[in-house]
Amino acid sequence: MAKYSIGIDYGTESARALLINLQTGEEVASSVMKYPHGVMDEELPDGTKLPQDWALQHPDDYIEVLKKIVPDVIKQAGIDKDDVIGLGIDFTSCTMLPIKKDGIPLCNLAKYKSNPHSYVKLWKHHAAQPEANKLNEIALQRGEDFLARYGGKISSEWLIPKIWQILNEAPDIYKETDKFIEAGDWVVLMLTGNERRNACAAGYKALWHKRKGYPSKDFFRALDERLENLVEEKLSKDIYPLGTKAGELEPNMAKMIGLNSGIAISVASIDAHASVPALGVTSPGKMIMVMGTSICHLVLDNKEINVPGIAGIVEDGIIPGFYGYEAGQAAGGDIFAWFVDNCVPYEYKIEAEKRGISIHELLTEKASTLNPGENGLLAIDWWNGNRSVLVDADLSGLILGMTLTTKPEEIYRALIEATAFGTKMIIDTFNQNGIEIDELYACGGLSEKNPMLMQIYADVTSLEIKVSNSSQASALGAAMFGAVAAGKERGGFDSIFEAARVIPKLKEETYKPISENVEIYNKLFEEYKNLHDYFGRGINNVMKRLKSLKMGYL
Repeated sequence: MAKYSIGIDYGTESARALLINLQTGEEVASSVMKYPHGVMDEELPDGTKLPQDWALQHPDDYIEVLKKIVPDVIKQAGIDKDDVIGLGIDFTSCTMLPIKKDGIPLCNLAKYKSNPHSYVKLWKHHAAQPEANKLNEIALQRGEDFLARYGGKISSEWLIPKIWQILNEAPDIYKETDKFIEAGDWVVLMLTGNERRNACAAGYKALWHKRKGYPSKDFFRALDERLENLVEEKLSKDIYPLGTKAGELEPNMAKMIGLNSGIAISVASIDAHASVPALGVTSPGKMIMVMGTSICHLVLDNKEINVPGIAGIVEDGIIPGFYGYEAGQAAGGDIFAWFVDNCVPYEYKIEAEKRGISIHELLTEKASTLNPGENGLLAIDWWNGNRSVLVDADLSGLILGMTLTTKPEEIYRALIEATAFGTKMIIDTFNQNGIEIDELYACGGLSEKNPMLMQIYADVTSLEIKVSNSSQASALGAAMFGAVAAGKERGGFDSIFEAARVIPKLKEETYKPISENVEIYNKLFEEYKNLHDYFGRGINNVMKRLKSLKMGYL
């Protein structure tokens, strides 16, 4: 009798459940539900207005979606719930919330329902930027070694700046909080009754190191004397690698979501990072590109090296027993969407409508007729700043070479090429610092929708690219970790390595570099590097001066 595992992928706008057959690896059923409260970036449910750069969610939504999507996949598949043996979770990160000892979120206490700081701070909550800036300044002055593991800067999206913002702006909330916790870990707590913080989120978003722990009490006191005992009082030193069994589904939650009590629940993972085993990658030398609105680059290795501009290095952070490296580009698909939304002539839209295709499809079709270099353009992919390897949010985009005859599809192709050049900069930086990249793997919307884009990436990087057959790689990886938590005796797997030999499926078609294209793109990449260093490494800070002028009018 087949056994099954469920992966829950908690995204920004919605959550998805994926049911997989553990014998065949088949994705049997999936179900998605939007969060009832959505993303709260203007006001709270009671109408309390939110300042600029806030992004909140309601933790009740995370449980509410389970009541629908979990029973739905069981019903769709027509299976017996007795055959579901495990459940795993992946979550956007850092998405965090303040809770009481019993797990109750502070926003569910009547006296705090109108206080924005009592709610979940979503990953893209950027209102803690002043705290992040101050943290980076103090850490640099003190020579804190953890900075090098994160490319030299800590993001406002991460745990400590968000906690510090709460302390500064709502000290009563800070005092009332028994624990600050990642949303993924909180859901696991709700499902099992056990607090099991995952190494992925702790390492990449909370400055934790497997061998060194968190930064010292002296560092936290240097930030703010009220933070001196933050780790001991309001976090946790007990951190668990992915695939660890967090506990078993407790009876009340089991009844609520339509599963049997006692099934295994794994510790949570960051969404992108769960994609790695879902592509069958469990060893060094391989880079996974999670390609969507932005692009995340993930690599495993046996050693820890501080690679310049890399967003994080965490032991056990992705696959137990390996150091997981994370890099990224702050915009990918978002750049192409910006161009389509703002820069495409009316006649192109009419043509697309008449042919029943999207503007992206039309532009791709037209751009596919161009040879590398034929558009005469070169772009820099910093529409949302640069995450890796410059770690500078104040940089901006650039298109060079336009004339009165430049066509939309030529610009569209140049923008795609720019994101490929950005990825090559990241790959080269890894290679130059002792982390060798020999193979590329891809998942996410861009890898599924645009073969031209994928061929350009293969040509620019001069590496063959293998693509996931799953459109839900994060949920698939979460389900695999759920099966590992269950173990082989119950029909799962004893390790993620074993699961990765059975579950993942790759598309038969791969993208192989075309030698004549590689030669041309090598020349273009040299020009890209010149512009990259000229505008990005302080030779000419015109982008920052322009931003400063713009901010003066806002």
